[in-house]
Amino acid sequence: MSLWHRVVVALGALAALAGCDPARVARLEEGVSTESQVRREFGEPATVTLLPDGGKVLEYPRQPQGWTNYRIAIGPDGVMSSLRQLLHADNFARVQPGLAEAEVRELLGRPARITPWERQGEVEWVWRFRPDPNRSQLFSVFFDRGGRVLRSTVTDDPAAQVQAGSQ
Repeated sequence: MSLWHRVVVALGALAALAGCDPARVARLEEGVSTESQVRREFGEPATVTLLPDGGKVLEYPRQPQGWTNYRIAIGPDGVMSSLRQLLHADNFARVQPGLAEAEVRELLGRPARITPWERQGEVEWVWRFRPDPNRSQLFSVFFDRGGRVLRSTVTDDPAAQVQAGSQ
C-alpha cells in the first residue's frame, strides 16, 4: 500500500470517527449521563481540567481533520452538566479585538493549526468548521506579540476545495 493510499485511508477513518459524534451526543443526556458514560461514548479526552468545586471539564477536539470541538462539563457528583460543540457563529462573534489567547482558547477549544508570522509580529490560530453540511470553512484569529486578538477572518477551506475537485 502506497503512502498516499495510507494517508487517504487514515483521513477517511478520522472523518468516519467524527461522523459518529452526533450519535454519541444523542446517547448522552445533561443531568443524567455519568462521566464513565461520556468516556465510553467519546473515549479518553484530549484535555481534562479539574475545577475548584471538584468538577471537571473534558475536551474532545476534532481538529485538524474534523470540524468540531466538544467541551463536556462533569459536576462534582460525576454527572454530565453540559455538552457543547464550540465551533459555531455565536462563539466566533465573541472573538473581538483585544481578547487574550486564553479567552479565545476557552471559547473555541484547541485550534487545528497555529502559525507564527514573524515579519508581521503576529500569530495565526485556525479552526476548521462547517457552517452547513456541504461547506467547510476556516476561522482564523490573528494575535499580536502580546497575545491579544488583532482581527479574525473566515475563508473557504482549501483542503475541502481540493477534495471536492477530485471527486
